[in-house]
Amino acid sequence: MKWASAVSREAHLDAALDACASSLMVDLEGESPDLVLAFASPHFASSYHRLPSIVRELLGDALILGCSGRGVIGGGAELEDEPAISLTAAILPGAELRPFRLQSDGIPDADAPPQAWEDLVGVTVGEEPHFLLLADPYSFPTDTLVAGLDYAFPQSAKIGGLVSGGSPSNHALFLDGQFYPDGAAGVAFIGNVVIDTVVAQGCRPVGRPLLVTKAQGNLLQALDDRDPMEVLRELFSSLNPSDQRLARHSLFLGVVTDPLKDNWTTGDFLIRNLLGIDPESGALAVGEYLREGQTVQFHLRDAQTSAEDLTEQLDRYAGRSEDRSAAGAVLFSCNGRGIGLYGEAGHDSKAFFSSVGSLPLGGFFCNGEIGPVGGSTYIHGYTSSFGIFRPKLFS
Repeated sequence: MKWASAVSREAHLDAALDACASSLMVDLEGESPDLVLAFASPHFASSYHRLPSIVRELLGDALILGCSGRGVIGGGAELEDEPAISLTAAILPGAELRPFRLQSDGIPDADAPPQAWEDLVGVTVGEEPHFLLLADPYSFPTDTLVAGLDYAFPQSAKIGGLVSGGSPSNHALFLDGQFYPDGAAGVAFIGNVVIDTVVAQGCRPVGRPLLVTKAQGNLLQALDDRDPMEVLRELFSSLNPSDQRLARHSLFLGVVTDPLKDNWTTGDFLIRNLLGIDPESGALAVGEYLREGQTVQFHLRDAQTSAEDLTEQLDRYAGRSEDRSAAGAVLFSCNGRGIGLYGEAGHDSKAFFSSVGSLPLGGFFCNGEIGPVGGSTYIHGYTSSFGIFRPKLFS
């Protein structure tokens, strides 16, 4: 297994793709890749339809998967809000790649059996696939897809991101030589390939764990049999002045994903936005459906916390000896991270290289990041989701 990644700041599509392809072929020692991941900034929107055919001309009959993004990641760099193209290529011996293109009207309903999801993506659970997923957030129900794939393929990794960059009418998906303005696209990997995942949500808990004692849908109506507003006031008064300032705009709710554990750490919570408070009822609207009996804890997010969480998650992965055969990786990072959060470019890529090593790394800045937490796959915000590829023969 061999990977390579390149990025170009060239303002013209043909020149940018040519520069990336030339770099890739040097790193791949002239071998034609099996897979090319292509990510393009919105500056190339008028030429998106040409991108797949040009990549094919430059790199052969590799399977192409990619999309538009506000920023792109590749060649050791993260380029935001400027003309940029990222190409990441892989040679995957012993692996079979099965692409799939999806639209919202073809998604199975909630009562559909696992076979319906197998038919949808063209692979069976017995083939032990792993999935790379890209979707447009405005035209496709990605949460339904992710839940269905978890149901049908519980042991399979699912990693990816939601298209970003420019107006929704200029969004783009690239798959197998074609351009699509909407829907979803993905690849199922079968055979000699494993995708390990690292998801860094970038939050730290404050206060104490609390029990959901009344909830309806995404409305949190009682915590420990108390009004959520009362709990929040108490929490706020217990914080130091710095955290109080942070809580005014960066307070989130973490939902425990494994209630059987006794001591929860950062990676045991699914982080969700607080959407608002009903001043009359005191109910708290949360970006997640809740049920009575769940344990939750409020969380704060800032640059330091995000950096520390990322390093912790990557170091934990790097400490697993079986992962030394990793050959390449993809990074799906939130539009809310990058320079806007850290004040510097390339923070998350640098952290990856420092902890895991100088693997070829490609990806883009997303409108939502797909990755697992606590054994289930979710769509996240403000998160960096990594997919790290290695040969299955070494698993």
